[in-house]
Amino acid sequence: MIRNPRWPRYWPTHVVVGAATFGNLGSLKAPGTWGSAAGVLLYFLLFYTTSELFGALLILASCYFAIGICGEAEKRLKKIDPGEIILDEIVAIPVCFLGLKPFIAGDYGVFVVVGAFLVFRFFDILKPLGIKNLQRYYGGFGVVIDDVVAGLATCAIMNAVLRLIF
Repeated sequence: MIRNPRWPRYWPTHVVVGAATFGNLGSLKAPGTWGSAAGVLLYFLLFYTTSELFGALLILASCYFAIGICGEAEKRLKKIDPGEIILDEIVAIPVCFLGLKPFIAGDYGVFVVVGAFLVFRFFDILKPLGIKNLQRYYGGFGVVIDDVVAGLATCAIMNAVLRLIF
């Protein structure tokens, strides 16, 4: 069994829940879509200008943070993987763009970003290819891992399609 990290237990509830729901963004209609859009913004603010290696390390660190926060938020909200928790989408979106910087920087960058966003939303909503089974894991790991795998599937598809076309 994978346990939640202990450090979020000592954080105030308003901080834990506020981080997991990204303020009030998680209370909007279609919170996963808003969380994904926030993830795109996060990608361009923090990841786009970094090297691939540093970006990958930053993704790992953000996933660890999200596992801790999402797991603790579940407990405090007394719900299992509630829709208002969107930090999982936010940290998973940068995974979609691994290896895509040259394509984003090119003439069709907007189409690449929108395409990755839409493919990620497909995988996040429908959860095909066994992604749905990953939600059975306990706590924050179960909340985050299905979105990260959806991001990896998106990354693989986008890289394959773009490398075939260009």
